[in-house]
Amino acid sequence: MKSQQFAEAYRRLSAEIHDAGLARRRYLYFATRIIGWILALAALLVAVGALGNSWLQLIPAGLIGLVMAQLGFLSHDAAHRTIFASRTWNEWVSRCISGLLMGLSYNWWMAKHNSHHANPNKEGVDPDVESTVLVLTPDANARRKGLAAWISRLQGWFFIPLLSLEGLNLHVASVRMLLSTPRLKHRFIELLMIAVRHSAYAVLLWTVMTPGKAVAFLGVQIGVFGIMLGGAFALNHIGRPTVPTDVHLDFLRRQVVMSRNITDGPLVRFLMGGLQYQIEHHLFPVVPRPNLPEVQEIVRRRCAELGIEYTERTLAQAFIHVVSYLNQVGSKYTDPYACPLVRRYRG
Repeated sequence: MKSQQFAEAYRRLSAEIHDAGLARRRYLYFATRIIGWILALAALLVAVGALGNSWLQLIPAGLIGLVMAQLGFLSHDAAHRTIFASRTWNEWVSRCISGLLMGLSYNWWMAKHNSHHANPNKEGVDPDVESTVLVLTPDANARRKGLAAWISRLQGWFFIPLLSLEGLNLHVASVRMLLSTPRLKHRFIELLMIAVRHSAYAVLLWTVMTPGKAVAFLGVQIGVFGIMLGGAFALNHIGRPTVPTDVHLDFLRRQVVMSRNITDGPLVRFLMGGLQYQIEHHLFPVVPRPNLPEVQEIVRRRCAELGIEYTERTLAQAFIHVVSYLNQVGSKYTDPYACPLVRRYRG
């Protein structure tokens, strides 16, 4: 089939999804989760105040990291306009969750994430391929020197420790973008939100515990947050074909072939926040996450009919593959263009 035929196949698939009502909003689903996770965060902050100057504070620190990741998934839902019909409502809910509760910039997230969705795993375009923590292509590995190069060679084995730094990286990148990008919409509001959030958090921690315990608390909380949020995104794309800049694919195959689904289940649902249906999410980002299982049935069937590779792995299989891929890239043994579809369309 030619690219035009795949484009037409996607239009028919999209019409089928919308005709089935799978793009409908799920207000009660999201209302219960937003309220529930905010209440959970409030309860944990009360527990921090009650525990006082104790090393037991590391327990709520880890739990707050988990809650922050869940809030991140909800902010991601709103940023994709899956919660409300109103674009403004989605934008401000995502901005408030990101800024006031998580300390991250909505503007930074949208610029980064929209580029990723438009060209997943494409060098020079997808910002996730140009990670400052992990090396995802041999060319990127060749640019690493000294300690960074040594870490890259073992990055698969360091996958979890490196992910623990992702939370800190997100906070730094958010502020850097807000301070450096000209003509940015709502820059002052987002900076104010982040400043209020970080200040209030710091006052709470430094009031109830010693500086050493406060630093340890932040390390655990940000580390767990980074592992949870970074891991949810990493398992969906790392190890899938990395596309050179000169490759141009139709939307349907670009989104399906470059993504990996994780087999659903209660634990996966908690850890992935709907991102276990990454293929369907990339194809139809406005579809609410509770509707994605039904979308998957349709997409999987259509991919089989069209001869498009549809990849789904268990959580353990995906993790093992990602670690292996990272070590291969770090050792300069991996050809990221091994996918026949990518080889066909190179240059």
